Formats: sequence, structure tokens, C-alpha cells
Amino acid sequence: MKKMMFTLITGLLAVVLVACGGNEESTEAPNDDKAKTAETDQQKEQQKQTEEMQKKLEEQQVDENKTVAKVNDEEILGSDYNIALASIQGQMQQMGQDPTSKEAAEQLKNQTIDSLVGQTLLLQEADKKSYKVSEEDINKQLAEIKKQFKTEKEFEAVLKQSGVDMKTFEAQLADDIKLKQYVDKEVPVGKITDEEIQQMYDQYAEQGKSTGQEVPKLEDIKSQIEQSLQQQKQQEKLAQRVEELKKNATIDIKI
Repeated sequence: MKKMMFTLITGLLAVVLVACGGNEESTEAPNDDKAKTAETDQQKEQQKQTEEMQKKLEEQQVDENKTVAKVNDEEILGSDYNIALASIQGQMQQMGQDPTSKEAAEQLKNQTIDSLVGQTLLLQEADKKSYKVSEEDINKQLAEIKKQFKTEKEFEAVLKQSGVDMKTFEAQLADDIKLKQYVDKEVPVGKITDEEIQQMYDQYAEQGKSTGQEVPKLEDIKSQIEQSLQQQKQQEKLAQRVEELKKNATIDIKI
């Protein structure tokens, strides 16, 4: 079974955490019975809306045993697709967009398939070039992830809620580490120049002035701009590499 990039899993875990946080009970004492009743009614309505949205999101999933695509004879299953889909759905919700509309559903399907195909091609290329991941690498990355949670039990609960067992999660971690090794070596971004940083800052400053927002000094956000430019360049280079790999690949989309 095709394993996916860990970035998709962290996205899914983030969505689960947000959902859990949204269901936390208020610790504030109500002023009177009317306030308590109003608060309870509001919570019930929010819970109802959350359940209705979750139902609509799950309707976009496919049979977990269904082959959704084949990339050079490697199958991508519905179970992989559903995990990637849930992550992208969550990202869309965090941006204030509705992932359940007809237009969004088609966009989500295409984006999910494109993402999985691209990841598969890159990992296949990494395997061809003999990139390896040690158990020590996996354990180190796992320890960093667990630091984001208060306890081991909380991490395990969130993982269980995401529908991923520890063995699969560690395998996905291995893929993520391997892919990072490949990208760092084979698709380097290169140095971001001061001219590029200045150009992006000028654009940001112009937008800020047009909307009446206060614009921070360049030195205060220089590192953020540099990071943003690096991510942008890396995404562009990865997209180019995927397109190159597609030229010599056999890809069969089945949904």
C-alpha cells in the first residue's frame, strides 16, 4: 500500500486537534439559569452543525480498498486517498472556505489525486537513487512530534481518531524523512538574495498602505519573508520535477 507524505498526516492531526478543542466545555460559571440555558442551546447547535459538516465531508470519501490510481504499477488505495482528502478539507476550512460545495468537491478530488501522484513519483525516484532512512531518524522525528502534545495518551488518542495506527504512522514518517533527504539534495532552493527579499517586502508594504494597515520594518520580518520565498521556490521546483517525472511515467487515474 502506498504510504503518504507525513505533511498530510500532520495536517490531519491538526484538524483533529482543532475539532477536539472546539468541543471543550466552558469553565466559566454562568451568571444565571437563563445564561446557562442559552449557552447549552448554543453548544447543541454548534455540535449539530459540526456533525452535519462531518457527515458531508465523509460523503466525499471513497472505499478504502478501492484503487484510486496506479503510478508505474504502484497502487494508491482509497485509504491513502481518504487521509489526504481529510487533510486538504481541513486546510480549506481553516481558510474559511466550504469544502462541501459541488465546485469544491471536484477541486478537492483533483487536488488530492495530483498530490498523491506527485508524492508517489518523488518517492519512487528517491528509492531509485537509494535514499535510506534509519530507525534512529524515525524515532528522533517521532519524539519531536510527541512534544506537541501534553501527554503520550493525548498523542495516541489523536492518532487513533485520525484512523492511523502507529506502524503506518512510522512508515509515513520514514517516507517524509526520505523525501526531505531527496528534496534537499536533488531539488535545492539555493540562496535567497537581499534583492528578492526587498522586492517582496515592497509588495507587502504597498498592500499594507493601500488597506491602511501598519507596515512593520523590514528587519522585523526579514526572516519570515526569506522563509516564505524559500517555500515558494521549493514548491515551484518540486512541481517542475514532478512534471518531468510524469513524462516517463505510466499513470492511470481510476476515480
